[in-house]
Amino acid sequence: MSYAAFKVMHWATGIENCVAGFITHSSADAAPKLPPLQTDEFESEWTARKETGPIPNLVVTAGNILEVYVVRVQEEDNRSSRSSTEAKRGGVMAGLSGASLELVCSYKLHGNVETMAVLSMGGGDGSRKRDSIILAFQDAKISVLEFDDSIHGLCISSMHCFEGPEWHYLKRGRESFARGPIVKVDPQGRCGGVLVYDLQMIILKSAQAGYGFAGDDEASGSGSTISARVESSYVISLRDLDMKHVKDFIFVHGYIEPVMVILHERELTWAGRVSWKHHTCMVSALSISTTLKQHPLIWSAVNLPHDAYKLLAVPSPIGGVLVIGSNTIHYHSQSVSCVLALNNFAVPLDSRVVQRLELSKSKASVLTSGITTIGNSFFFLGSRLGDSLLVQYTCGMGTSTTTSGHVKEEVGDIETDAPSVKRLRRSPSDPLQDIVGGEELSLYGSAPNNSESVQKIFSFTVRDSLINVGPLKDFSYGLRLNADPNATGIAKQSNYELVCCSGHGKNGALCVLQQSIRPEMITEVELPGCKGIWTVYHKNTRGHNSDSSKMVSEDDEYHAYLIISLESRTMVLETADLLGEVTETVEYYVLGSTVTAGNLFGRRRVVQIFARGARVLDGSYMTQDISLGSPNPGSSSGSDNLTVSSASIADPYVLLRMSDGSIQLLIGDPSTCTVSVTVPAVFESLKESISACTLYHDKGPEPWLRKTSTDAWLSTGIGEAIDGADGAPSDQGDIYCLVCYESGTLEIFEVPSFKCVFSVDKFVSGKTHLVDTVIGEPSKDPHVSRNKNSDEMAGKVKKENVLNMKVVELAMQRWLGQHTRPFLFGILTDGTVFCYHAFLYEGSENSLKTEEATSLQNSVSLSSISTSRLRNLRFVRVPLESYTREETSGLSTCQRITIFKNVGGYQGLFVSGSRPAWFMICRERLRVHPQLCDGSIVAFTVLHNVNCNHGLIYVTSQGFLKICQLPSVSSYDNYWPVQKIPLKATPHQVTYFAEKNLYPLIVSIPVVKPLNQVLSSLVDQEGGHQIDHDGLSPDELHRTYTVDEFEVRIMEPEKSGGPWQTKVTIPMQSCESALTVRMVTLFNTTTKENETLLAIGTAYVQGEDVAARGRVLLFSIGRNTDNPQNLVSEVYSKELKGAISALASLQGHLLIASGPKIILHKWTGTELNGVAFFDAPLYVVSLNIVKNFILLGDIHKSIYFLSWKEQGAQLNLLAKDFGNLDCFATEFLIDGTTLSLVVSDDQKNVQIFYYAPKMSESWKGHKLLSRAEFHVGAHVTKFLRLQMLPTSSDRTTAAPSSDKTNRFALLFGTLDGSIGCIAPLDELTFRRLQTLQRKLIDAVPHVAGLNPRAFRQFHSNGKAHRPGPENIVDCELLCHYEMLQLEEQLDVAHQIGTTREQILSNLNDLSLGTSFL
Repeated sequence: MSYAAFKVMHWATGIENCVAGFITHSSADAAPKLPPLQTDEFESEWTARKETGPIPNLVVTAGNILEVYVVRVQEEDNRSSRSSTEAKRGGVMAGLSGASLELVCSYKLHGNVETMAVLSMGGGDGSRKRDSIILAFQDAKISVLEFDDSIHGLCISSMHCFEGPEWHYLKRGRESFARGPIVKVDPQGRCGGVLVYDLQMIILKSAQAGYGFAGDDEASGSGSTISARVESSYVISLRDLDMKHVKDFIFVHGYIEPVMVILHERELTWAGRVSWKHHTCMVSALSISTTLKQHPLIWSAVNLPHDAYKLLAVPSPIGGVLVIGSNTIHYHSQSVSCVLALNNFAVPLDSRVVQRLELSKSKASVLTSGITTIGNSFFFLGSRLGDSLLVQYTCGMGTSTTTSGHVKEEVGDIETDAPSVKRLRRSPSDPLQDIVGGEELSLYGSAPNNSESVQKIFSFTVRDSLINVGPLKDFSYGLRLNADPNATGIAKQSNYELVCCSGHGKNGALCVLQQSIRPEMITEVELPGCKGIWTVYHKNTRGHNSDSSKMVSEDDEYHAYLIISLESRTMVLETADLLGEVTETVEYYVLGSTVTAGNLFGRRRVVQIFARGARVLDGSYMTQDISLGSPNPGSSSGSDNLTVSSASIADPYVLLRMSDGSIQLLIGDPSTCTVSVTVPAVFESLKESISACTLYHDKGPEPWLRKTSTDAWLSTGIGEAIDGADGAPSDQGDIYCLVCYESGTLEIFEVPSFKCVFSVDKFVSGKTHLVDTVIGEPSKDPHVSRNKNSDEMAGKVKKENVLNMKVVELAMQRWLGQHTRPFLFGILTDGTVFCYHAFLYEGSENSLKTEEATSLQNSVSLSSISTSRLRNLRFVRVPLESYTREETSGLSTCQRITIFKNVGGYQGLFVSGSRPAWFMICRERLRVHPQLCDGSIVAFTVLHNVNCNHGLIYVTSQGFLKICQLPSVSSYDNYWPVQKIPLKATPHQVTYFAEKNLYPLIVSIPVVKPLNQVLSSLVDQEGGHQIDHDGLSPDELHRTYTVDEFEVRIMEPEKSGGPWQTKVTIPMQSCESALTVRMVTLFNTTTKENETLLAIGTAYVQGEDVAARGRVLLFSIGRNTDNPQNLVSEVYSKELKGAISALASLQGHLLIASGPKIILHKWTGTELNGVAFFDAPLYVVSLNIVKNFILLGDIHKSIYFLSWKEQGAQLNLLAKDFGNLDCFATEFLIDGTTLSLVVSDDQKNVQIFYYAPKMSESWKGHKLLSRAEFHVGAHVTKFLRLQMLPTSSDRTTAAPSSDKTNRFALLFGTLDGSIGCIAPLDELTFRRLQTLQRKLIDAVPHVAGLNPRAFRQFHSNGKAHRPGPENIVDCELLCHYEMLQLEEQLDVAHQIGTTREQILSNLNDLSLGTSFL
């Protein structure tokens, strides 16, 4: 393997930074986000409701992912029954019945966000100005981003970089720094501060007054909004101010100029010297004058404890800072200071002490990495160790009777759904009043100063959570319960799942991850030659009463018939309790295949479309038959072969596309339940044929597309009046027709008037944004010239079959929910799937008029066109990284997109074909999950009846019809479907026992023990020393101390998909940590047979005075099956010197890493006998074995490559890496006959080495040579070697050489919760992709202005490192190629001397070859 590709398959989920700010709307816009109040509601509700106030956005980062969310609140009212499908968490609180996070935009950055802050304009509530996001990246890069409505995404407003030669002096000769840049912002938004290189403070001056580019009057206009911006930046050297070790800094409230308070340590100390040197910290307050660039010291406070680590700014009117330490909290302001001791370890110093302030634990929360309040009634707990939570809180005085009903005095866990309440008490004799002045009292509880004790009651309820699967400490690869033993090829891969150790403490869990969905089968029938399937409802028209009662539970109505279209006939089945065929007794058209079927007239009729006609049926009886051969009977016989090729139904219309590319429309009349055929006048004289068309029904009480037309306020009133006249219910909504022509133009028409309301040229090329052509895109000159070139160039590229690229299928849908926006999907002839998300953009009117005038000079009157158009409608393209496009033959005409409203509680669409996939819509975000288990899928439909609750039916290309349900245990709102099994303990390592499908794993549980027990266990038992308790008083000995107790649990997946069962628990001894657990195969020298045993390696942790020891334990699993108690029996245990940190089986022998030695043992059945050893340098982190080769990773000394020779019983060192490296994980990478050694390290890099004894630079083979190096950007904790799948291009080439078949990729997991793989590439593909990668660095605009090449360079953290070859391509960058416009794709491909088809095929093969799950 000389070349490899790096590919992320599941992005990071552990949230590191979270902030709130008005990014996508200003606080003035935010108030009316709640639905308008009805007039008949009481005053009391109104007052409770007003408190919610404007709710800002939530911005989170996880690794290199940046996401912006908006909080949507659901009010408690009668109307909430309509949206009962949305699961509400946490009951009703403060007039809100629910709140959820909805994604606005998500970005993958070429760099990890170190810290983040929001720069606000400080305008207070009702301000029209928006906030910006400041991101700080490793070393000293700062990007300021603001939200741009016109592209519905973030754009850069300024970038500040303090790296490179001219800023080198800032490092003051140092190369490595303990932490990245820290950014904080002045609460009024006047400036920001970024601490870089530990001692340099960068001041970002915000552009405050005047705004040279926009006056205030324009800002208050309808469209344009102003975001906070940074005008300039300069550096303050804190070293010149005599600060040496800065721990934290913050801007405080209540000063005329920005004031920065810095927490720093004058001289360093540590726990061992605290008795001599303590209270070494101090705070200094600097007044920052950005205009004069001066920063005088205005006050300071010394003698803070050495363990102070954080500052919090106290809001006005109190001001000042809280200094948080391990044992104390200090309050300091310019005039007053006091301290609160939190425990007995607080060392009193002569400052005023708060005598009594009860801090009560209000809730046990998830272990957080960041916390932010969102508005005045929500906060968000971001976590790397568990799921992140959105929590609503209210706070009231103790007199309130409403909440005292639910007062729970015990401390519950915040994740429990019932709202819980906690009190904060203050006794009347509080000595605070003597110390602190009256105005500063409210710091300690905003209690009215009356004599009786006042309680403040807080209640919390969890409203939403974001799934996190990190940190992935270890994982194993096992079979799913519903695996299919006969599967082959890519379908076989979805038999497997990844069982991961993730989380910590009470958030510890096993995460079961599956890349592809495998539905649970209810029944299966063989059905060859199927072309399509549809399920339809049937409603009797007995009377309106029954009708209206059914309307409520429209979602729960059962289907009546299943229509199956075969090649030359149609079958009809009843979907009652049993699926019985009723083809003979119904009046459906059954003599040929069906094009489509669906319901009309509020489910009272069924319409069936076939090649030459249509039928309308009431249940099983036909009420109307329409022939659709030739439109006019007198025409020539040539038009007899005109048939319906596709159809789309939107009650009460049916749109038909004929085989010659023309269009017909069936219009239904709800009063008579009949339909009539028309050809819309627009399409009668068509110059070009239509390649795809669809109807879009904009349902709901507030149709969304109406809002985008310029006269939106007019049309809503008129529209409802028209709807009412039809006698149809008024929430019928609007219907639109989308048409795509052969030339690639997309047009949207209103139905039935067929006025064109929106059109886009070259929809086929896949632009990032779609804008109505009347408006015209803001032309940027370089683009114009580039397009000209590409047009000239198109002549050269004619040999690529791109010119006949057209859209073969369209779909547009808006799913249920209050704030949803429509999605638009298109499929091209080459199998590419486009997805667009609609958004509303109200541009400022003046700028448009001129452009319109120029573009419409030759058209009719300007006003008549512009008014009715959906001028404010735009679409933004959504990347589909996880969807692998299929290679189509180009002949398949069947519909591939099926929209579903409820399958197992999820909504979205299903794309059938050779690469079937589920597109699910969760929080306005598209989640793509492939389905590999059945290969190609021909047809799909939903089924809801007695035996199959909200299930599905699909037909495979092998001719099997399967009725299934979506597995309910998994959550699909994640990059991969995930099932979390809570352990309430920290999992450390897991392994898989395939014979019995069991997972042994190591967990540790924190246990509280008395101090004397803990101390006595720290004694060396052999020495027999007695511990002296001289320094401890008796009551101190009875104090408690928390220690981790380890055990090995053997878990079995539950057949029904419920919680997993713990079959056996193997406890460790006290002070003994289990370090490794592995299934090993040993050759028993007495019976001459192989045995599979469970091996556990442990270490006694007894402090630095006791020599390290460890045990190796061997267990046999499942010998006698009758008694579950004896599932596991211990066969051997032995104590060794040193910790047993790694185990592996090597050709029937057991290899044990004990301390700094590795020893190879023979197994006799009762005894382990050492046969060979090797001295490793310090401590072995990992062992990997291939044949008789051993790869050993050391904690500091990089990797060693050994071989085992049976003849002389020798472990020989072949070669090692001469550098120092802190290894995290190691593994062999096999590519045909080439063996490489992969290692990940503590600086988030991956390196690939190889052994080449014949090369001169390898020092006669002693030195491992570098083959490639790469910066992953996350700590890789585990590699797993999996065989790659052969792909289409391999099959087409010559006879399958061993090189292609014996090719393995490495799947890896990281501490951020991301999963990816490193896969070998052949040289030709690598060279092509590497050239493309170099092109894309310049061709693609990168978010936040980051350079992908700089990000992927090896990070050595100041250590000497000779750069190795960059022989790894970065698929994170290559995936941008598919998001380029078609013309640019061709252009780039032409420039690097290849074709678009070739590049896409290489990328496709890579993702197919690595779809392991």
